[in-house]
Amino acid sequence: MIVTVTLNPTLRVEYDAERVVPGSLNRVRRVGYRAGGRGLAVARHLQTFGHDVVAAGLAGGSAGELIRAELARVGVATQFTRISAESRRVVSVADGSDGRVTGFAEPAPYITTEELGRLAVDYLAMLEGATAVVLCGSLPAGMPEEIYGSFTSYAAGAGVPVILEAGGSALRHAAARGPALIIPDEAGAAPAGLPGGPAAIVSMTGGGVRALTPAGAWTARCRSTSGRGDFDSEAVRDAVVAGFVPGIVLGWSWPDMLRHAVALAASVLPSGDADLAAYELMLAEVAVTGPDAID
Repeated sequence: MIVTVTLNPTLRVEYDAERVVPGSLNRVRRVGYRAGGRGLAVARHLQTFGHDVVAAGLAGGSAGELIRAELARVGVATQFTRISAESRRVVSVADGSDGRVTGFAEPAPYITTEELGRLAVDYLAMLEGATAVVLCGSLPAGMPEEIYGSFTSYAAGAGVPVILEAGGSALRHAAARGPALIIPDEAGAAPAGLPGGPAAIVSMTGGGVRALTPAGAWTARCRSTSGRGDFDSEAVRDAVVAGFVPGIVLGWSWPDMLRHAVALAASVLPSGDADLAAYELMLAEVAVTGPDAID
């Protein structure tokens, strides 16, 4: 079982209005709900490819219940730790008259010490049957910056590999705890080298992916111009994170891991979902080079 941990999930609420008039009551034609958050997007991709995955983390209130329900609808199992506050919402209002979209993002909920303790207990229990852990995304208010570091250490103690996507101090606290793979979410956020830290570092570069490994540096790019992947978008980044997880679990070679991750990224639809037919086509279009010496 692969466990993805999302500590700050979002309920994305999408309103479609025929016309939006500021300062007036605007009627909505359609309402859509989607569970958002990096770990949840990774879980969706893993489930699409048939992997046994459970989405964990924190969720509360009616928004949390809708997040659970929306994930259940697409077949993703959940084991969230409940919190008393409402999970955050991001509301997007589309104006049908001109196509403009206006968004409203709620603040993250505050996490109490008691809730943090229950989260740790739930996480340790899930490690018993886990084959890998994916830690990614931002931290809610009240969450200690070293939380990813602690969770990485717990997983290492249980012999479970960790794939980490984070930035800033959350990344720095965890990078030295021996994750199997890190994907920094900020330019230049990667540790200076591999010894004593992560087993490998992946970064987005020039429309492709570069992996620094103990054997050297590998680079992968999609040769086809028909791929949908924009490597600056969140949806593509989430697909890249998900793309490396099966290889870490199953011990694939770096060329195979890179090929899978880049093909998945190139097949992402505007909705954030993967197009499996496009993925199959993109596999043959991914060029992998390396290993080169690490500067």
